[in-house]
Amino acid sequence: MSLLIHSPQSAAKSDSVDTELRKKLLQTIAEADSFDDRFDAEVWLVQKSAVLAKYIKEPDYRLMVLKEVHRAAKRAMLPPEFVLAVIQIESHFDRYAVSRVGAQGMMQIMPFWKNEIGRDSDNLIDLTTNLQYGCTILKHYLDKEDGNWANALARYNGSYGRHTYSHKVINAWSKNWR
Repeated sequence: MSLLIHSPQSAAKSDSVDTELRKKLLQTIAEADSFDDRFDAEVWLVQKSAVLAKYIKEPDYRLMVLKEVHRAAKRAMLPPEFVLAVIQIESHFDRYAVSRVGAQGMMQIMPFWKNEIGRDSDNLIDLTTNLQYGCTILKHYLDKEDGNWANALARYNGSYGRHTYSHKVINAWSKNWR
């Protein structure tokens, strides 16, 4: 049964509140190309949108962020829920975030990476670019650490040898995104 189908009793109440969001969600589901099927997209987007509403109030933008995170994570062969946890800890979903050491965007990418790959003109505040960099870097460290999430996260954060950051991400993943 679809999560978007309501009983006649609940339809009257939810139509006044959720009609616009329901339309946006249906459009996002139809456009989501990184899911196995439409039902998977619907379930995932509904569940994660409810959690992400704490950080991103505007429904269109929230659904676009979820779709882009899912796409980038799947391309990098990472669990999208884990990427959401990293973003929660790194930037609280602020695409304009800049750390005190200069890391930029939702996944807090250090600008030196642009020089390392010869793409000086890349905009790390751009969500798609930021997610591509972040997911690729995280996957590289996860492979380097033979699947050890704590060590991979410590490398990603530049705190290898300490696991304070890793524990924050893993706790966010367990509490909010799984």
